[in-house]
Amino acid sequence: MTSIALALHALAAVVWVGGMFTIYVCLRPALPTLDRAPDRLSIAAATFGKFFPWVWMSIIVLFGTGYLMLFTSQGGFAFAGMHVHIMQGVAWLMAILFGWLYWGPWGDLRDAVAAGNWEQAAGDLARIRRVIAINLPLGLIVVAIGASGRWWA
Repeated sequence: MTSIALALHALAAVVWVGGMFTIYVCLRPALPTLDRAPDRLSIAAATFGKFFPWVWMSIIVLFGTGYLMLFTSQGGFAFAGMHVHIMQGVAWLMAILFGWLYWGPWGDLRDAVAAGNWEQAAGDLARIRRVIAINLPLGLIVVAIGASGRWWA
């Protein structure tokens, strides 16, 4: 059971963090090569529309498998290593930031693109980028902690 939970946990982290990496490091600098703002903003909105359901699924899997492993194989919070507490704290911060992004700037971007309000959509996209610019390094840190934490002295 623990090996399946750990595998699902790792895969969910790869989906969320890898998706943010792809969007921020690859898609973001590629979008300006398109001449028209409507094209850039429509592609960004379509990409987020496909990615964000995967993020929700990843969050559910990460918390579910993380707490399952914590309570079934580690004996709960009192027996967990410091790395588990750090991962949990950073994960909650990331999830809260994503929730704010999803119910704030993402909804606004989606509405602005549908209405053809490109100036508003550009501002909404900038807000989304700022959250990803925070969550991506946090996610990379959590992945590094998850990979190395059990061997901390």
